Amino acid sequence: MNKVILVVVAVLFLASLYFLPADCGASPIPQVPAKGMVTMVDLGANKCLVCKMMSSIVESLQKEYQGKAAIVFIDVWKNPEAGQKFGINVIPTQIFYDKEGTEVYRHEGLMLKGAIISKLSEMGAK
Repeated sequence: MNKVILVVVAVLFLASLYFLPADCGASPIPQVPAKGMVTMVDLGANKCLVCKMMSSIVESLQKEYQGKAAIVFIDVWKNPEAGQKFGINVIPTQIFYDKEGTEVYRHEGLMLKGAIISKLSEMGAK
């Protein structure tokens, strides 16, 4: 079941890149990873169903980890170049970076808040 969902999301993502107009409201891509800070970036889209489920988690974590870790969301439908930059295949994708800016973990699909907190703690963000 999960594989079917991932395939559908991937197809929709790739189709959206093809059909999006050149100027689709793109905004500057935030600095990721944040310098000297554990960083989790969630790459998704505001109009993707699974990504919407992630949005409340990301917003909550942004508040909880303010000053402790950078929690960043990038809408890859508005910023298609971000999908290429981060080498994503499906959305949502969460990428974790250590304080030195090295990617240490990547997850595709919905990631629950507890799993994110566990990963951030493991990386030293308390």
